[in-house]
Amino acid sequence: MCGARPASLKADPPFPPGSWQFARFKALSVLRRRRDVELDEEAANAIEDTSDDPEVAVTKKDTSEALRECLTGLSREHREIVDLVYYHEKSVEEVAEIVGIPENTVKTRLFYARKKLAELLKAAGVERGWP
Repeated sequence: MCGARPASLKADPPFPPGSWQFARFKALSVLRRRRDVELDEEAANAIEDTSDDPEVAVTKKDTSEALRECLTGLSREHREIVDLVYYHEKSVEEVAEIVGIPENTVKTRLFYARKKLAELLKAAGVERGWP
């Protein structure tokens, strides 16, 4: 008997075959009946506003401009790696393939580019981090 199942696999299932569909339908019915509850004024006021205030927006803009200016202080090779990794969101492997250099060279250039960029930003008066 080539297609026969072993006796251990012939056990009855724990639930009748149609019960899964029935349980799924019941759960979906309960979810459909849920009503959205309106927020009272006290609950609405307790929600924190995470948008930037004007001062933070100006600080971010200034930092962004300083970063762009400092990027021009990097060598062409370092700038190319930073552009591909951070602005084009390429992996180290992808950058190595695009530029035609070994992955470890990409990692080394990225390390020294970040180090130089940190020095340039510090000299420009930009603190680490983003407001």
